[in-house]
Amino acid sequence: MSPEKLKKTIYIAAGTLCLILGGIGIVLPLLPTTPFWLLTCWFYLRSSQTLYNRVMQNKRFGSYVRGFLVDKSISLRAKVLSIGTIWVSAIFTFALLQVALWLKMLLFVIFLSVSWYILSFPTKKKNG
Repeated sequence: MSPEKLKKTIYIAAGTLCLILGGIGIVLPLLPTTPFWLLTCWFYLRSSQTLYNRVMQNKRFGSYVRGFLVDKSISLRAKVLSIGTIWVSAIFTFALLQVALWLKMLLFVIFLSVSWYILSFPTKKKNG
């Protein structure tokens, strides 16, 4: 296998792994979704234009990735869903997790930081 073919194969595998991790991040609040999907785009763009186009045109999450990459913004719906999911998960975590107070405080800081990061982006304007 040529070095270029090997590199392409590794990039496709890494992009696919990031896509899967981003999908898992939808339901696991401490696993980020958008950064993994952005990495997916980065790997696919350098290895397979077809896979890159499939990600960007995906009806479920393509608009989120495009909005983030092109507009540098997040839709109001995505912000509400993301932050709502984070804080519902936080409430369940704090109620059910039997760990030291310092760990709960660390998790609170992480939840708060991720919320702040999401809110720091401009809200995407509707087209038309």
